[in-house]
Amino acid sequence: MTATTTLVPSPLVSALRQVVGEVKHRPIDLAAHANDASHYLLHPQAVVVPDSTAEIAALLQLGVRDRLHLTFRSGGTSLSGQGVSDGVLVDTRRHFRGFEVLDDGRAVRLEPGLTVNEVNARLAPHGRKIGPDPASSVACTIGGVVANNSSGMSCGTEFNTYSTLRSLTFVLASGTVLDTGRPDADDELRHREPALYEGLDRLRRRVTENPHSVERLRHLFSMKNTMGYGLNSFLDFSRPIDVLAHLLVGSEGTLGFVADVVLETLPVLPHAATSMLVFANTADATDALPALLDAGAKTLELLDARALVVAQSDPRAPQTVKELDVASHAGLLVEFQTATAEELDGVQADAEPVLAQLPLTRDAGLTREPTARASLWALRKGLYTAVAAARPSGTTALLEDISVPVRTLPSTCDGLTELFDRHGYEGSVIFGHAKDGNVHFLVNERFDDPRELERYRVFTDEMVDLVLAQDGTLKAEHGTGRIMTPFVRRQYGDELYGVMQEVKALCDPTGLLNPGIILSDRADAHLTDLKTVPTVDHEVDACVECGYCEPVCPSRRVTTTPRQRIVLRRAAAKDPALAAEIEDDYAYDAVDTCAADGMCATACPVRINTGDLMKRLRSERHSTRAQQAGRAVAEHWQGVSGTARVALRVAATVPGLTAAASAAARTVLPTDLVPLYSAEIPPGGDTRPDPVYPPDPDVVFFPTCLHQVFAPESGDGAAHAFLRLAERAGLVVAVPEGIGQMCCGVPWESKGFTQGSRAMAATVVDGLWGSTQGGRLPVVVDASSCTHGLEGMAKLLPDDERVAALHFVDAVAYTAQEILPKLAVPTTKAASLTLHPTCSTTHLGIGDDLRLLAEAVADEVVVPKAWGCCGYAGDRGMLHPELTAAATAEQAAEVRAHPTELYASCNRTCEMGISKATGQTYRHVLELLDEVASPGEH
Repeated sequence: MTATTTLVPSPLVSALRQVVGEVKHRPIDLAAHANDASHYLLHPQAVVVPDSTAEIAALLQLGVRDRLHLTFRSGGTSLSGQGVSDGVLVDTRRHFRGFEVLDDGRAVRLEPGLTVNEVNARLAPHGRKIGPDPASSVACTIGGVVANNSSGMSCGTEFNTYSTLRSLTFVLASGTVLDTGRPDADDELRHREPALYEGLDRLRRRVTENPHSVERLRHLFSMKNTMGYGLNSFLDFSRPIDVLAHLLVGSEGTLGFVADVVLETLPVLPHAATSMLVFANTADATDALPALLDAGAKTLELLDARALVVAQSDPRAPQTVKELDVASHAGLLVEFQTATAEELDGVQADAEPVLAQLPLTRDAGLTREPTARASLWALRKGLYTAVAAARPSGTTALLEDISVPVRTLPSTCDGLTELFDRHGYEGSVIFGHAKDGNVHFLVNERFDDPRELERYRVFTDEMVDLVLAQDGTLKAEHGTGRIMTPFVRRQYGDELYGVMQEVKALCDPTGLLNPGIILSDRADAHLTDLKTVPTVDHEVDACVECGYCEPVCPSRRVTTTPRQRIVLRRAAAKDPALAAEIEDDYAYDAVDTCAADGMCATACPVRINTGDLMKRLRSERHSTRAQQAGRAVAEHWQGVSGTARVALRVAATVPGLTAAASAAARTVLPTDLVPLYSAEIPPGGDTRPDPVYPPDPDVVFFPTCLHQVFAPESGDGAAHAFLRLAERAGLVVAVPEGIGQMCCGVPWESKGFTQGSRAMAATVVDGLWGSTQGGRLPVVVDASSCTHGLEGMAKLLPDDERVAALHFVDAVAYTAQEILPKLAVPTTKAASLTLHPTCSTTHLGIGDDLRLLAEAVADEVVVPKAWGCCGYAGDRGMLHPELTAAATAEQAAEVRAHPTELYASCNRTCEMGISKATGQTYRHVLELLDEVASPGEH
């Protein structure tokens, strides 16, 4: 690991270290945590990473004593500014990851660091899921789901966090810890916090005895409403402990810390029929809602005319959407869901007459076909992507949400559209959860221009006027945060606002917890601490800092995430002094420890691959001489790779000496250039299969140098296994001349040696053009990362038309589709197999093929719930072993806890990385298939 900046701790940091084990205070750490997904920015004074409820309690007690300000954050996907702080930021994502299934899946106990997707994946074997279904479920965590009272597309108010809460464990500012699920919890609250207990009971009477308050709360909470505190708790519950538990839901970390929560779960409904219903206008669409709900529709998503126009530009849009001549049209994405196919038959049969009577501009066309349904949902979820990605560089994307009575939805949408036009917000769209009267709208703003800021202020004031005139709520799902604090009193009135102030004072008398959130005396709170977004790097300028990339990043638990890498580049561009402070640390924390696996792009709504930027930065660090050396290696690759193979064989005979030598070299040379040798690294492998070109080949085989440099655990490796399998299937395989000089180019590209990358790409194209008969024959590659690398040659040789004609297929996909059907596989198989997909199988979209081959070998195939990229990334796991150790820790623990008979993957270095992490021997799935398959009838 590279040494990082050492700072003398401040008195604050020293005090924090007395109660919390991990305290971050380097300038790079503070700048990396200054942003969340909102358009606000505040630099914390310190970032702490507690590992237990006891540390949280001690931290809160310290905060009260020293008059600190604490803000809890987990996923950092909040959109209203409640996840940033200029005090102490408390990161609860790292350690609070507990999960316990209760009542055979009918309930689940969760800690705040788990994402919604992780929770639902673990509940899937029970056929259950949690109620809240926010669009950010890939990244948002249970901490935020509870703190914001999250809902989503389907759950409405019936199955949101508040409504599905069974109990929770909380920590108050005083340090008191209580589990509301205990039978004596109410008595314990009375005993340990008498003033709070009495105050809550008094406020309950004050609210319930005021008819106007009751009426107002019943109305506001009949809709989705995350504005202010959940004062409906005083109407729904009588015991102070229950009132407090439900006040904590949606309190955005201002009343206490929720250490765990027990939620009731819902059954998964796996069968669905979907359609995009198109109406002449928004009024017709909303008028149809009651009939569609009565017909059993589970989801009804509204797209206004502008949203439909944006959807038409999506390449995934079905032809029926692309052909629309959009004027004032509106769309309703409707979906019917059931537990069984038979039930869906009945629901769809009942729904067809209802659909036939609607004033649609074209036929409904309900579809159950998975690809068609996925295309429709991609349109809806891609609206944010399309608008945010196309925004002018340097602007900030603001995604806002409101809720109004459904009957007023058409006039509200019309009013919003008029505001967009009047204030010049071009390209803004309206979409959302129509059945709940809950819509989202997106605008792009430039906060570094005073005129633009004034435009935003006036727009916000007029939007507030519009929504409140419709008797709606200014925040439906995203929480009050900073953006709506000046308007809470106006929405609720003085009496209920006063109740909220008393709730805050009772729970947090010193103002310790997330000050300025939900309640604020500042009329301009929503206009301060705004985030500006300078233009920095073309690879990442479209980033909206949503944080969706973070859960899939291998380095997230050791250094920085893709979002933080981008945030730091932007921070440095705005502040030259900060740039100088973080420059050295950025080299290791961001550039060197990026696996460059591209997994961030698979989760990013605007498809940003931060690894591309990191590879460019690596390239810029290389001198001209270094680039020339990289090219020389590429031009003499056969000899270099052969030497590496021999060197690893020698190293295997004297591992202690080799390890000592590599460690010594890393003390004087950059650790990003000298791998750390360890005994787990295999010796050099056998030579690659020799060139051969039989008459009329079916396919050209590209055996990779991975298996030559690193020997397989047993046998002769995946390349020879593929050749044998192809022969048994009766297929004729060619291996091109000069294969020993060819490589996928990833070793050069990942390190930023651009000259070497281009030289190798040119060698490969020249070598394959003739053997593929001008691109007529497919090229099969035996390592998934190499397949993915070869597919990227077009950007290295943009002017070579031959590249586009070459068709690369991974050996896993080719074997599953062309070879396996022609083989005989014994019915008696291994009992179980743990499968490790790779980041490249994700990019290539061959996960199903990989699993199919694994199922041909074993009766039970298990992909760990904690699966992720191993971070080995070619040789990066040897350059920075801490990267792979952190990336695989959770998955390795799961694998060790549930052993299987076999372990498989499809890429040699990934097999090495995950084998080291788990202590199990992973082999290429083709090697395992080769050992059991025999020729079939063909």
